[in-house]
Amino acid sequence: MKKFLKLLVLVLALAFLYFGFTTYPKLDLISGFSAKSVASGHFMDNRSLDLIQKTDNDIDMIDLATNSIDEAGKFATSAVYGLKERKAIYREGLGATLINDGFDVSKPYLLPKRTKLTNNLPFPYGNNEPKDTVFSNVDYTKLKSAVDDSFDKSGGKAKRTRAVVVLYKDKLIAEKYDTGFNKDSKILGWSMTKSITSSAFGVLAKQGKIDIYKPAPIAEWQKDDRKIITINDLLHMNSGLEWEENYSTICDATKMLFQAEDMGKVQMDKPAQFKPNTHWNYSSGTTNLLSRILRSQFKTQQEYLDFWYSAVIDKIGMNSMIVEQDMSGTFVGSSYGWATPRDWSKFGLLYLHKGNWNGEQILDESWVKYTATPTNTSEGKYGAQFWLNAGGKFPDVPRDMFYCSGYQGQMVAIIPSLDMVIVRMGVREGDKSFDFNGFLKGVIDSVKK
Repeated sequence: MKKFLKLLVLVLALAFLYFGFTTYPKLDLISGFSAKSVASGHFMDNRSLDLIQKTDNDIDMIDLATNSIDEAGKFATSAVYGLKERKAIYREGLGATLINDGFDVSKPYLLPKRTKLTNNLPFPYGNNEPKDTVFSNVDYTKLKSAVDDSFDKSGGKAKRTRAVVVLYKDKLIAEKYDTGFNKDSKILGWSMTKSITSSAFGVLAKQGKIDIYKPAPIAEWQKDDRKIITINDLLHMNSGLEWEENYSTICDATKMLFQAEDMGKVQMDKPAQFKPNTHWNYSSGTTNLLSRILRSQFKTQQEYLDFWYSAVIDKIGMNSMIVEQDMSGTFVGSSYGWATPRDWSKFGLLYLHKGNWNGEQILDESWVKYTATPTNTSEGKYGAQFWLNAGGKFPDVPRDMFYCSGYQGQMVAIIPSLDMVIVRMGVREGDKSFDFNGFLKGVIDSVKK
């Protein structure tokens, strides 16, 4: 019996040590992810805690968290085994923010001033319901089959598609939503938000208020070799700065999103590993640094908040969109843009028409060409905060396709040669779960050239 007890104690001790070395360091990130996800999903899209836990947080390790919602206080809390409790607060107009114990929740805050389209036009150039349009060259049976096939059958959880929207020649030709979602559901775009950030720079460049080819205006870099890094280098993820982006482990990206007060500063403080324009490295930290740089271009916080919406988002009627902030008040331009699938398709339409929105040139044509031109060393897969098919990642899709892409398979695909925008929102990606090449090919093949 004594031997058994000794063995049991040894096994428990080893298990505790294993937990301490492998899981405990991740608890802060797990509970942080979970609290932020619950607060955003519930207060921004009215999702129940049960739905969020079953469809948003059913991710390996994240599902270890225990979550609660305070309706009156408008916040969510999460912890793992009662440890490392984290809190995310919701503020109307700003979305949810993951906070730490030092954050002053009573401190007054500013809200972006929003405008809403009142042109009385049908979607996509207005917010009224779209007009029925039938194209003789569209095989609607084949199109419906391609869209239906992108969703799971009843009860399935393999593809996990939540929404599909297809625009062709400025008309809505297909639209479908998973159970629990509809045209008014706000869905997180994750890294598709990077393309929104790029657009804000595009408007500033059009207005002649910023030169992206000049060194980034960061005082901390002026005494070392980072002083030659330009905004152009940052937009292309080609700065040469150190960064690790691996969401399966503790890395720069996860620590930034779920621990940092000032997310843009995380990349700003990293040393240079390579000379600019010689080494492409995807970095969410870079985009948040860009958002921080953008903030420095305005005299007041109010001007910064308003610009994102007045210059691009509300300008094209993406009235459902909210870009959330970090604790410092900077937009998390890398990851936290929420909008309905229809509104995400409007953003694709802006780029499909080379920066023109219903007759108004919001971005210069040269900017759209710039964003869709391959970055040096990216092997044709990346432009300026947009992904590209120039390198043939999707072999059955036109090479001129460029697209916004986000974690878990968010996509706004822009295909100029076909006059088409395809949106897919979901919680699963990768060839073994969701075949983007096959999905895009199916939709494209339904339209006769």
